[in-house]
Amino acid sequence: MMRFIHGILLCLLVVLPCVGESLRLATYNLKNYLSMDRRVDSTWRLQYPKPEVEKRSVREVIKQVAPDILALQEIGSLPYLEELRSDLAAEGLYYPYVVHMVGEDAERHLGLLSQIKPLAVHKHVDMSFKYFDKRLPVRRGMLELVFGDPVNDVHYKLFVVHLKSRFTENKADPDSELRRAREAEACRNRVIQRTFDADVAHFIIAGDFNDHPASASLRRFYHRGPINIASKLQAEDSRGELWTHYYAKESLYSSVDGLLFSEAFLSSWVVGKGCIVDNLSSLKGSDHRMVYVDVEF
Repeated sequence: MMRFIHGILLCLLVVLPCVGESLRLATYNLKNYLSMDRRVDSTWRLQYPKPEVEKRSVREVIKQVAPDILALQEIGSLPYLEELRSDLAAEGLYYPYVVHMVGEDAERHLGLLSQIKPLAVHKHVDMSFKYFDKRLPVRRGMLELVFGDPVNDVHYKLFVVHLKSRFTENKADPDSELRRAREAEACRNRVIQRTFDADVAHFIIAGDFNDHPASASLRRFYHRGPINIASKLQAEDSRGELWTHYYAKESLYSSVDGLLFSEAFLSSWVVGKGCIVDNLSSLKGSDHRMVYVDVEF
């Protein structure tokens, strides 16, 4: 047990800067922080909010890490995000800046809590892709935010995504692998338009990609032809384990959440070791584990 606790402390304290400004960036899928039909205490309830015990666990994870910028997936409507911000503030962690985005998905949205004021916010809800004989929208869209390096006066962008889950309605596309790759491609193309084509070199892509690091979906974000877009930051927990999601139905562990950094970002600033939260109650609030990293400017 002492080794376990010591490992957690090492992961939490990694890369504390001695000079300059530091930033802690995190991404977290909250697992249905919204009202929906769900089983609660062995009873099936209609349009029931996320249980309080799960909300409390989510807040404990966020407070433990206390990220400066927190990208969120599977948040409900804006009042749910404001509720989370208010509850965190009552427990000592206040986020002055909040961003909420509604995509084609009517229930699960993207969000952001931040200690740092975004210089600009863009909500990309117009992306689409060809899928068999149809043209479909990117269900959750993509959130784009611009921040500033406080030391060197250089701007950087953060893109937040939540790609299609493995649930499929099309037998010709098991696990929605093709659909997810096409969503990733649409998001990737928009990222290139908003960075390389706009002479912006420093950016991060964060979120739940619903696929493993070597998948067709993630590869879309690594390269496009000769363009090196971004690379995935390897993150691990205190025991060296890499998984970020646990699917209880199939007892399946996978690495679907994470942070991707552009080459210019990695070469300009000190990006620390990626960490995955693994406190003893972290899976009570979500089936995903928070991924975070410290950056020194």
